[in-house]
Amino acid sequence: MNVFNQISVWLSFQLSIIFLIGIPATLFLWSIKKRNKAVNRLLSIYWKISLLFFISLLLLIGKYNYALIITNISTLLMTVSVWFWNDINDELKEYEFNYSLITTTKVWRWSLTFISLNFLIQSLQNLNCFSFINSAECTIWIQPSSNFYIILKSLFNFFFGANFTQPIAKFLGLFALLIYFLGLIQWLIIKLPKNGRNSYFSENGSK
Repeated sequence: MNVFNQISVWLSFQLSIIFLIGIPATLFLWSIKKRNKAVNRLLSIYWKISLLFFISLLLLIGKYNYALIITNISTLLMTVSVWFWNDINDELKEYEFNYSLITTTKVWRWSLTFISLNFLIQSLQNLNCFSFINSAECTIWIQPSSNFYIILKSLFNFFFGANFTQPIAKFLGLFALLIYFLGLIQWLIIKLPKNGRNSYFSENGSK
């Protein structure tokens, strides 16, 4: 992996932290303050879907071979989740440009889409990392999760008085992935056919 590619991957992860975590957290708190049910519902769904991204970080820490595939799936699902709901989309269209919360939300959705596509393009340049993350040229994909690893080690030691190791991270990541997968299957089989693309963000009016 050349230096330019390494810098691109590093930037992709840094932008991911901002657009996948920082901005949506700010928008979520903002929507609570403004009591905007549509944005609040959108972000609530987004955070549920985004759990897969944190699971993928655990798997990257544990150097699970298919962790990069799961990371890409998580970013794509997060992007789909903010565009999928017809009732929320219709609600957001009703607001004027000068309504800052909605305008910021719209800009963030497009930015998230760009970040996810860019992340996928970066990954496709290293196809072997999709199935063998432990190779030397894939190290750059594991390094960004090191800060998350340090935080988890500190928390694990504080609460359980034990070391948080890579095998533990891999086990927890795979267990969480199983639970997440079962929840997703349940939604696809039961809730999606029943509700369709309606989020039911408000049963008492659209605003």
